[in-house]
Amino acid sequence: MSDPIILIVIAIIVLLMLSAFFSGSETALTGASRPRMHQLELDGNRRAGVVNRLRHSQERLIGSILVGNNIVNILAASLATSLLIELFGDAGVIYATTIMTLLVLIFSEVLPKTYAIRHADRVALVAAPILRPVVAVLSPVTRLVEMVVRGLLRAAGDHGAEDSRSAREEEIRGAVGLHADADETAANEGVMLRGVLDLDDLEVGEIMTHRTDLEMVDADLPPALIVSQMLASPFTRLPLYRGDPDNVIGVLHAKGLLRDLQEHDGHIDEIDVTALAAQPWFVPESTDCLSQLHAFRQRGEHFALVIDEYGTLQGVVSLEDIIEEIVGEIDDEYDIPVTGIELQEDGSFIVDGRVTIRDLNRELSWNLPDEEAATVAGLILHEARLIPNEGQSFAFHGFRFEVLRREANQIRTLRIAPTPHDG
Repeated sequence: MSDPIILIVIAIIVLLMLSAFFSGSETALTGASRPRMHQLELDGNRRAGVVNRLRHSQERLIGSILVGNNIVNILAASLATSLLIELFGDAGVIYATTIMTLLVLIFSEVLPKTYAIRHADRVALVAAPILRPVVAVLSPVTRLVEMVVRGLLRAAGDHGAEDSRSAREEEIRGAVGLHADADETAANEGVMLRGVLDLDDLEVGEIMTHRTDLEMVDADLPPALIVSQMLASPFTRLPLYRGDPDNVIGVLHAKGLLRDLQEHDGHIDEIDVTALAAQPWFVPESTDCLSQLHAFRQRGEHFALVIDEYGTLQGVVSLEDIIEEIVGEIDDEYDIPVTGIELQEDGSFIVDGRVTIRDLNRELSWNLPDEEAATVAGLILHEARLIPNEGQSFAFHGFRFEVLRREANQIRTLRIAPTPHDG
């Protein structure tokens, strides 16, 4: 074999290796974990920083890789065709097409891309520093290609990308759902992550303690009775009102009350609860929980009074209420254990009407809608369009709801059972 032929063969091998590099790099850089690359860059990894900068201009990156890959593939095919025509005449075209197709497919496409998929982060970190000068050199050609492509897309009616915020949130939700089934720990983490993502779609009116269940302190009571009420309560903060429960004049903190009691050497009658109470903080019931969480942090407070559009007190919301929407129920030694969900022998559930639909879905892995109502009782009223009587039943959303107890116009207890699917 003559020296020119050997040089051509070596050139083809080198070009195939370059093609494999471009193919594997494209797969790795598009498939590498964005969160991991971001964290590595924060930790001081320079190669991760190069990966992130290259992916910041993804169209230019892909364009440069494709231009480089096509150049080396076409050049390798041309050299192989000319060599085989010289050796075998016109039949060399068929030989070159067959051989180069197999070589490019196996060694320049499938093999490097398969490896890059399996080790995307590792390959991206190795390839990025090498690709950076390539992208810079091919930048003029890539810009021209980008202009042509954008013009063609615009002519076809594609005027831009979808809403980036919505797309990012859906990507995160998809990633959470993908990994949540791995084991019990991952499932619990998935519930918490979904809770965080749902905060901006959840209003404080849906998670507050309703006024019908509120414990409040009458400022006109004797101080001794107020101290007794605070000590008997499982809550450290209670709204303080005068005359009418809607006339909230402050929020009384048990710690502040006990501190003032100590300062007066235990003389309860000398305590002025009005002076001890903190200024009430009122928030609209339509405030989303994410905004309320930020407000709690900014103000350094844990407790707010919830009002409707007419300024009427509807309930209270605390920082713990919002955190529980993320991590689930948090109980301490002073909490009153009320779950409100009891499994029956026949497979049905006895449910307190005040249980929120979110808590029910989370506890039993159901999918009842919570767009129109916050509680199970509210869902019954919304779907039935009336105030049902005790013993009345309804079937919707794949479940049967039976009203077991009603007080005045409030549904207190229900029986809920999945309806059997017709086979």
